[in-house]
Amino acid sequence: MDTLAAESEPRFDPRGLVELDARVPRASEIDGDRASLDAGPLTTRQINLELRWLLYEQGVREVTVRNPAARHSLGAGLLTRCRLNFEGSLGYFALGMIDGPEVRIAGRVGWSACENMMSGVVVIESNAGSLTGAAIRGGDLVIKGQVGARTGIDQKGGTIIVLGEAGSMTGFMMQRGRQILCGDVGRGLGDSMYDGEIYVAGKVKSLGVDCVEGEWSDADAELIERKFSIYGLGSPPQFQKFVCGKKLYNYDTLEPSERKLVL
Repeated sequence: MDTLAAESEPRFDPRGLVELDARVPRASEIDGDRASLDAGPLTTRQINLELRWLLYEQGVREVTVRNPAARHSLGAGLLTRCRLNFEGSLGYFALGMIDGPEVRIAGRVGWSACENMMSGVVVIESNAGSLTGAAIRGGDLVIKGQVGARTGIDQKGGTIIVLGEAGSMTGFMMQRGRQILCGDVGRGLGDSMYDGEIYVAGKVKSLGVDCVEGEWSDADAELIERKFSIYGLGSPPQFQKFVCGKKLYNYDTLEPSERKLVL
């Protein structure tokens, strides 16, 4: 009776807001410090619980996740050095707030991948949605396809590399860090940025407020060549550099008529 009762317990909040099942499924195949997990029959919460159990309690350092089925919020909040291989696409909010993991995604991702990433490396083999790398603070984020709008919004550090095209308002309110964009970029590049560098090899549809072309240096060339070498991206193309024009630094002290000139 107890087993039947346990099996009949609801696994989801009837309102669809919360997954109630907080049991670790322990469904992985573990071989030393490596593990493999078929995520197909599991819920999002069960997959994340399994990852934490493997990495924090079982001493596993590398996990391969098969059949992630574009679920949202996978791998969020992992705060340890490890390797993760997702054999498929992920949904929204993938790998948010991570600190340390080295991740490869053999597919595409939805909105807000790697939001508030602290450190580590994430390589996305295909496209990514809007708000990729929002408020990223450190580490390297490599997208081998295209990205949507507002990539690196409020970026505070780290490096974002995009091999394909990038959408509008890329680098919006960027505070620090670097973006290396190999394709064409939409309207409003670097709008309201405060610091950092944006390198673009393709055409820029328009610059945002207070984003201006910067002076190229040997350090810029060394950075790009080093990043391309690390990730096996071949020879880098020719880039333009864009930085903050610093006209907005004293925006609050300007007269109304002067503010119109800046904007």
